[in-house]
Amino acid sequence: MKWKLFLRSAMFIGAMTCAALNANAQAPRDGAHDFDFARGVWHTHATQILDPFDGGTHTETLDGTKTARAVWNGRAWLEEIEADGPSGHWEGATLFVYNPKAAQWSQTYIDGDSGEMEAPTIGAFKDGRGEFFGTTSYKGRNVLVRGVWSDITANGHRYEIDYSRDGGKTWAAAFKAVLTRIK
Repeated sequence: MKWKLFLRSAMFIGAMTCAALNANAQAPRDGAHDFDFARGVWHTHATQILDPFDGGTHTETLDGTKTARAVWNGRAWLEEIEADGPSGHWEGATLFVYNPKAAQWSQTYIDGDSGEMEAPTIGAFKDGRGEFFGTTSYKGRNVLVRGVWSDITANGHRYEIDYSRDGGKTWAAAFKAVLTRIK
């Protein structure tokens, strides 16, 4: 009899604990409008680091325009980029798509010259900073890649691409862009 009472008490306490945990569990953050800040036309001043793992002293600077527009009521974004630098004219596009079940974005870059699509990076925004991760090829070797949006304001933001060849222990900047809204 005591065991039955003990088991009932234990099951009741367990059920109450689970109910409390479920009540305290937060629903995933809805990030479907994380890229709303990017809408419009921006001047981009970009620096491509040609030797990210060898000191980062060889760079090329590009200046151009980025135009971003919402697709599917902001659950996807299309970004078009045109810039000029010492190596000539560069064009590309990026497609961002939000996955509400995962509460994450995917980012796929498409090169304007070759038409090739890079493998997507996946990530989310937290506290005004977006971080997306994936893999890419650098000089014939697969490396981790991280894209970071930071310093987001109504009229500016930064975007950086970093590479890691040690599993994410250290990161080397490969691309940096400062974007300023064109009025």
